[in-house]
Amino acid sequence: MVRAYSRREYIRKTPNSRIVQYDMGDLSTDFPVRVSLAVKKPTQIRHNALEAARVASNRYMQRSAGRQGYHLKLRVYPHNIVRENPMATGAGADRVQSGMRNAFGKAISVEAIVKSNQKVMSIEVEPKNFEDAKTALKRASMKLPVPCKIVIEKGAELVK
Repeated sequence: MVRAYSRREYIRKTPNSRIVQYDMGDLSTDFPVRVSLAVKKPTQIRHNALEAARVASNRYMQRSAGRQGYHLKLRVYPHNIVRENPMATGAGADRVQSGMRNAFGKAISVEAIVKSNQKVMSIEVEPKNFEDAKTALKRASMKLPVPCKIVIEKGAELVK
């Protein structure tokens, strides 16, 4: 696993994250059931994949449970800066570039580094909306570049 790159003083401009919100739905109610999406392997998840997963699950929960029937929380933050050494292609490219000399690269994206079994997002719902929460997390897992599993964190006795 790659360690997070933290020397931001060498990077001219850090890219902005696309993630709009980290908490959605009803933030004040304490729901009895919490279902989470956990990754199976350690990986790096880019900010646009996290945003796509958030949008997919939030939209499904809004349609099925209503605006105040759930609390969706994104539990990881993209800190790590992804760099790329742009290589020129085409005729005369060998005269333009210097190969791997000065190959620090430009910042192109940010990503969250997640460990194995770490929870990426959670949905709190009433027991009647449990199946909807599972479906929303399944849809979110399709947007992520890693195999995921759905874990019941709270209220497992209420949904059996």
